[in-house]
Amino acid sequence: MADMSLIEQDLEKQILATQQRFQAAMKTRLTRMSLDSKERYFAVLSLLVTKLEILNKPLREVLQEVLIESAPYIAQELTGS
Repeated sequence: MADMSLIEQDLEKQILATQQRFQAAMKTRLTRMSLDSKERYFAVLSLLVTKLEILNKPLREVLQEVLIESAPYIAQELTGS
């Protein structure tokens, strides 16, 4: 069991490090994005964060809802419209 605890702790550290990399990448990318892309990105990101803030909602449910609700924004981004 101790090994699983160490694996879990390491995974949590990796997740936090990846989130920091994500923030740095998006900070740079935002300066190059069009206003329309920024609006779509914000819509999807806001959906995700709002759902994640509901702590008793399982991650599977969060992802299902975000996938469905963000589909129109993703489609718009992919088509450039």
